[in-house]
Amino acid sequence: MSISGIIEVIEFATLIGQRPRAAGNNARLGAHGIEVTLPLCRLTTADGASGFGVSQASREDADRILGVDIADLLSAESGVADRAQAFDFPLWDLLGKLSGKPIYEMVAPPGATLSQPMRAPCYDTSLYMNGLHLESHEAAAALIAGYARDGYEKGHRSFKIKVGRGALHMPLEAGIKRDIAVIKAVREAAGPEARIMIDANNGFNFNIARRVLEETADCDVFWLEEAFHEDPLLYEALRQWLDAEGINTLIADGEGWAAAALMDWARAGFVEVVQYDIFSHGFSNWLRTGAQLDAWGARAAPHHYGRHLGNYVSGHLAPAIRGFTFVEWDETTTAGIDASAYRVEEGHAIIPNRPGFGLTLDDAVFRAAVAEGGWELCV
Repeated sequence: MSISGIIEVIEFATLIGQRPRAAGNNARLGAHGIEVTLPLCRLTTADGASGFGVSQASREDADRILGVDIADLLSAESGVADRAQAFDFPLWDLLGKLSGKPIYEMVAPPGATLSQPMRAPCYDTSLYMNGLHLESHEAAAALIAGYARDGYEKGHRSFKIKVGRGALHMPLEAGIKRDIAVIKAVREAAGPEARIMIDANNGFNFNIARRVLEETADCDVFWLEEAFHEDPLLYEALRQWLDAEGINTLIADGEGWAAAALMDWARAGFVEVVQYDIFSHGFSNWLRTGAQLDAWGARAAPHHYGRHLGNYVSGHLAPAIRGFTFVEWDETTTAGIDASAYRVEEGHAIIPNRPGFGLTLDDAVFRAAVAEGGWELCV
């Protein structure tokens, strides 16, 4: 059944969110800080229905869809039209609001049995390189382990650790030793059942990756993400070495360089987890990408960091992709965004049975942001 609604108002504004603590460095960048920038677009139809979401749309993009029926821009079966790619998330949210259904229900395979409440595995992505100023590896490892314990108390059971300190921020040997100490400390803090991942942000080379995984083999690292700059020969060699050593760590990539070649590597089996960013790749594209990965037996774990709403929208893909592995959870609060219907419980994001993405936008806060530095187009 086609859902109809003429888009009469398009508004854009930027809101600022805040993490519960400042995020430190990764292997190649300085401190990420405590603030999060959230560029939002809201679409409103002639009958007053509205949907919103993260968007980098320009006024020129908006001109192409103003006055157009949503039925000509998006369908649950085929996703968003090419001319409306910049509005992928607000359009999906609007479609859900008009249909009265959550997005996860709209994209689930016909006849799928959905859990109630809907649940998607998630991980705490906040274990950045805080503590670089500390001279002692033990003190720095204890600091990050404390963050993991905080996450555990908040319901997380999986954790991703930033590694690669020796690429830029520390002398190479000291950085490798600190990475290993942190991994071991987090494993001890999180317990034997937790899944822990490590993300090198291209700060390793082949031999460093091999050394770190060899010396933390007892920690059962679930995946190594962005070990080094994408190289199929090195990834294939790393996969062969892991198999020969009996180490079950998966190879993950795709966050930074969303190259089409990555899909070829996933099909070949030496990159097992594809991580295209949820916002730059888009929800509609992820539905298509997920179907391909399922056909090859590969995993999907959309990247998300620094856009707040990724915590919530990513999990709606879970029923549509058999190999969906994790929501990346970057804890944030943003004035004007009510996400209280979501929660983290025993390692899962609990997704509300509400229309669209299940989020509420405070009209007064958003309108003030539009007036201050945003824009608005009306029919």
